[in-house]
Amino acid sequence: MESELIQYKHFNDAALASALVDVLEEGGIEYDVKESSAVFDPAFRSSDLTVEYSVKIKPEDFERANQLLNDKEQENVNQADKDHYLFGFTDAELTDVLAKADEWSPFDYQLARKILLDRGVTINEKILTDLRTERMEELRETDPPQNVWIIVGYIFALAGGVLGIFIGWHLSTYKKILPDGEQVYGYNENDRKQGSRIFYLSIAVFVLAIIYRISPAFKGE
Repeated sequence: MESELIQYKHFNDAALASALVDVLEEGGIEYDVKESSAVFDPAFRSSDLTVEYSVKIKPEDFERANQLLNDKEQENVNQADKDHYLFGFTDAELTDVLAKADEWSPFDYQLARKILLDRGVTINEKILTDLRTERMEELRETDPPQNVWIIVGYIFALAGGVLGIFIGWHLSTYKKILPDGEQVYGYNENDRKQGSRIFYLSIAVFVLAIIYRISPAFKGE
């Protein structure tokens, strides 16, 4: 079964999305770009809505796309301005940039690596692999228990509110997309079970509420 395209990166700048698309095309990676105007811009800079661009690729192409972006930035780091903020980072802070590459741009990642090497810090492929492995394990961890949302979900479920359906659905199905394209559940097993119960309870109460409201019509009242 062919993998579906999932979100790889998202931008609120069309030029950045276009630059990524150019790299994907050069690498022969299948992609799709979705434009969304559902983000409210409180500053009203250009319109009531801020446009976002979501670039989607196949999960198995994430690592190759990451490598393509990093390879491209290797050509640019030698021209980095010496006033760039990363030059003021300590060795430990630069190592943290390498460990949490998903939170930084490919340029920042490559520049952090170059600065460390220029300082005589040993950064080989084994170290980078160990940092990536540790980071992936960290990202696989589920979010803290969602006790408040579970309580709110049950309240809306018993009240017959549609919001209970959405809360239950989110708790039971939400997944995180990791930097390598792997998708893992965002909440622990108990939260997912509670979410599933909220979802079905909400639907049941909602349907019963509708039946209760329309039943007089069938009784001729």
